[in-house]
Amino acid sequence: MNKKQNKHKKPAVWQRHRIEKGPHLEILQARFDWLKHPRNHKEMKRLVLEANDWVNVVATTPGNEIVVVRQYRFGIGKITTEIPGGMVDHGEDSRAAAIRELKEETGYTCANWIYLGSVEPNPAILNNVCHSWHAKDAVQTGEMHPDEGEDIVVATLTLDEVRYEIKEGNFRHSLALLALTKVFNLWNGTL
Repeated sequence: MNKKQNKHKKPAVWQRHRIEKGPHLEILQARFDWLKHPRNHKEMKRLVLEANDWVNVVATTPGNEIVVVRQYRFGIGKITTEIPGGMVDHGEDSRAAAIRELKEETGYTCANWIYLGSVEPNPAILNNVCHSWHAKDAVQTGEMHPDEGEDIVVATLTLDEVRYEIKEGNFRHSLALLALTKVFNLWNGTL
């Protein structure tokens, strides 16, 4: 079969035969799915990390500065520059989570929210989606209230300063970069 014939062909769905609970990992629940491989019919054990949906917020001030958070990230063992974000609580919609996370992490609030869409962070092992929101004309109206495990510094950066943070490797969170790109495209009229 040539490439043209494959254009619309889809792989077969793997049939799940059983689910085995794995360890609870604080913000994730591991599970193991036993699936039948559609090509060779072998039963294979695959890891799935069950997680709440996530939100990322690109908050821009009336002066078009971008609200960023700086914090120590355990996975890479260093301080990063990112945008506010976090988990969507059970029963909460992504907009409410974005409003809550922005206020908790930065003390900023906003009346003008634009939904930027959602992506699957890593569909190979994660079952959740990450929603991105633009908080346009956000203003600092109160104190920040980070979670017990968070130590955050809030700043506002110009577009050139954000580009510098990216160039220097301080801003590398892939989901946050994607959300920023969507806002930059809105500003340029290309989204």
